[in-house]
Amino acid sequence: VQLQASGGGSVQAGGSLSVSCTASGRTFGVMGWFRQAPGKEREFVAGIRWSGGDAYYGDSAKGRFTIARDIAKNTVYLQMNRLKPEDTAVYYCAAGAGWDDFSRGMEYWGKGTLVTVSS
Repeated sequence: VQLQASGGGSVQAGGSLSVSCTASGRTFGVMGWFRQAPGKEREFVAGIRWSGGDAYYGDSAKGRFTIARDIAKNTVYLQMNRLKPEDTAVYYCAAGAGWDDFSRGMEYWGKGTLVTVSS
């Protein structure tokens, strides 16, 4: 099983970026994104249930970020709008069996992709 993330990059504050993550090898009950800024703990950003598409957002993402999935491509996307310098972090894709995994621990993790927002 592999989670391959892509996207990210650098943008000025107020701009938009997107990241995507494709799972190979199997499908999961949920997929989502976490992030970790320098010197800070890893933080939940957003998650989505594969069946039904229910989405769940961390406080920092609500109203600005949108998570979506493409079942045929086994890919999850995170669209990030109105970015702020405090959104600067390494963003990690993760996958698990169900919602509880977001708090208990995800089964699989992808390599992070860096998002940098300049002021």
